[in-house]
Amino acid sequence: MFKIKSIYEPSGEKDGYRILVDKTWPEGLSKEDAKVDLWLKEIAPTKDMDKWVTENSVDFEEFKKEYREELRKKKTLISIIRNFEKENGNVTLLYSEVDPECNCAAVLRDKLNGYRTVGMSVGRLHGG
Repeated sequence: MFKIKSIYEPSGEKDGYRILVDKTWPEGLSKEDAKVDLWLKEIAPTKDMDKWVTENSVDFEEFKKEYREELRKKKTLISIIRNFEKENGNVTLLYSEVDPECNCAAVLRDKLNGYRTVGMSVGRLHGG
């Protein structure tokens, strides 16, 4: 099973294998405190897309569409994550954004779990 969790929340036994899916390391958190098993920054949205989303406060529906398109080209990374699930049971995708459902980890979780949508649609990706 794939779950998501903020990197700032304490780790727990039910987390299973913990994968950070952000391109940059979260501010104010040591690698030891984060208890990350793998930092898979290559699965994160491309830098250009991340910058585009943050600076222009793009609608989350548009972000999901663009990121899903990117994920179609990252089949090897998707397979690696699925193998961690087979080996460990639970896999927790860690994110550092403020909104628990409007981030790349939520889109990735739903792809891995086989869903086509991510929760309820919200107006903006970052707090707006």
